[in-house]
Amino acid sequence: MRLGLALGYWGRGPDARHLDLAREAERLGYDSVWTAEAWGSDAFTPLTWIAAHTSRIRLGTAVAQMAARSPTATAMHALTLDHLSGGRMLLGLGLSGPQVVEGWYGRPFPKSPLTATREYVDVVRQVLRRRRPVELDGHFHPLPYRGPDAAGLGRALKPITHPLRADLPVLLGAEGPKNIAQTTRIADGWLPLYWSPTRQDAYAASLTDLPEGFLIAPLVRARVCADVAEGLAPVKAMLGFYIGGMGHATRNFHAELMARMGYEDQARRVRELFLAGRREEAVRAVPDAFADEISLVGPRERIAERLQEWRAGPVTDLLVLASDPGTLRVLADLNA
Repeated sequence: MRLGLALGYWGRGPDARHLDLAREAERLGYDSVWTAEAWGSDAFTPLTWIAAHTSRIRLGTAVAQMAARSPTATAMHALTLDHLSGGRMLLGLGLSGPQVVEGWYGRPFPKSPLTATREYVDVVRQVLRRRRPVELDGHFHPLPYRGPDAAGLGRALKPITHPLRADLPVLLGAEGPKNIAQTTRIADGWLPLYWSPTRQDAYAASLTDLPEGFLIAPLVRARVCADVAEGLAPVKAMLGFYIGGMGHATRNFHAELMARMGYEDQARRVRELFLAGRREEAVRAVPDAFADEISLVGPRERIAERLQEWRAGPVTDLLVLASDPGTLRVLADLNA
């Protein structure tokens, strides 16, 4: 199992620690570093900055939102950074949810998310392979565009720039069972948001017949500390926001995932409290057990014991979200 460093997206401004953390992760032998985006900082620009200050560590987006860019624009970003970094790019994509797609990007959330994702990946693959002009008779991403408002002058094109790697890895952030199953067929890897090594049955039906070399790279918040409750506090805060606020009252993919993992009543309660404006109560309502099983917090000995559970399963890459170099060093040592 390889280790990756997950930096996430910026909050109110850039985090001055990120570049130093990326450099330290490279020094420690981490395989990859990952950036994200929501409705603030983008995923590609910070990753390019990190690429310019490192030499070996692979560079991933976990995730770049599909609604933010057309698939050809995303492929341009990926092939450009792949060239500039000497072939270190990993393209992680996610569909996001209706709240963000329609509220931030001003685009309709696809009524068939599976089809929209499949078309998007198809176009990205065509660009990277550069075998012929890119064409797709698609519903969500037709190329050339032939809609009723089209000028009728569009023509299929190949990228001017020859991609460095036709097989640049494409990974998908998927949460629903059908979306995960499709990911195993059309992508090179899967980026789970929540992964519990003790509840692998929650995903088992979607992960049958995995292709050789398929990547499973979950995000895990980690912190070496004496007090487990203290270490779980930021995990619970994150879960309270995602489960309670990252979605609509009638449609929240994160809450639905928590329910499938055995916490349906608790997920409903967190959402009710958060949507009622009682955010602190919502965070407290997040079960300690759920926060604990999807993270690695506590004394070194406890993390060492629990890390073995992660290593025993199908996870190929553990993307560590940690803000202190000490935790990164401990995990590198334990995973050696």
